[in-house]
Amino acid sequence: MTTPRPSLDPPIVIAHRGASGLRPEHTLAAYELAIAQGADVIEPDLVPTKDDVLVARHENDISDTTDVVDHPEFAGRRTTKTIDGKRITGWFTEDFTLAELKTLRARERVPLLRPDNTAYNGRFEVPTLGEIIALAKRESIARGRRIAIYPETKHSSYFAAIGHPIEERLVAELKQAGWDSAEAPVFIQSFEVDNLKALHALTAVRLIQLLDKEGGPADGAVARYAAMTTPAGLRAVAAYAWGIGPNKAMVVDRGTPTDLVRDAHAAGLRVHPWTFRAENYFLPSAYRKGINPRGHGDVAAEIRDQLHAGIDGFFTDFPAIGVQERDAARAAAPARSAE
Repeated sequence: MTTPRPSLDPPIVIAHRGASGLRPEHTLAAYELAIAQGADVIEPDLVPTKDDVLVARHENDISDTTDVVDHPEFAGRRTTKTIDGKRITGWFTEDFTLAELKTLRARERVPLLRPDNTAYNGRFEVPTLGEIIALAKRESIARGRRIAIYPETKHSSYFAAIGHPIEERLVAELKQAGWDSAEAPVFIQSFEVDNLKALHALTAVRLIQLLDKEGGPADGAVARYAAMTTPAGLRAVAAYAWGIGPNKAMVVDRGTPTDLVRDAHAAGLRVHPWTFRAENYFLPSAYRKGINPRGHGDVAAEIRDQLHAGIDGFFTDFPAIGVQERDAARAAAPARSAE
């Protein structure tokens, strides 16, 4: 039997936008379900409102994740913007006050793949970071275990350029919650680089450099993510970040573990890959079952293979499956080490 690579930490289960496979993403209901299913961490993507309140949406374009199209009073807010080099037409959080956003209701973002989630359309508000922090604290007390949050700063350089910078507001809100140390139940993540370096000077909470298999950071701080995954590149990341969040294909590529976990651990970095989803549409071919894109494949096996590669945690839309596989791997670890 091949010995699993050691993790620097016991693997944590990160509920990606909440239990977003079962509820509309970035809603308190999705986060509550994820916690009930045993997730260690809940993940809000953060974008600002017009009055600079941080709210949880996957993108600042809320066309597909709210019922804004059904609000004639906001029809004139539809516009076209260039964000990270892409022209996008829709409705954007930075053009709405929090009070206005609170009149909208969340919708399932991928209804063709998750039709059952559309039953919850119209039920839930867009939550603020403050509401998510309060939920994590409340649930930590109620359940007797610490629930962490894992906010992502979305489009950092874009928001800074239009006068709505995220980082200082995020740090201030975390400090108000009493979270300003490496032991705080917080991880801050970003696909950009310079904002993480700035955050490194602003706060002691753990920072995570997100990485993708292709392309590079929108802020242009590094030409390509690939340069950040070499041993030298990872050592440079370790100067400002506590860990990395790579595309899962960078950890296990077509069934074979890469050297990324080994090299990241050698640099002192933890590894939290993204994102494990049950639908065939999102799964590598080896884990699919049948040909229906919305049908569920063997995401449990995919998670097992990544745990075997030595990851320290992972993002999943289906936290119950993630917890099950993580706990099974923990239970089996002593038996493996004794062989």
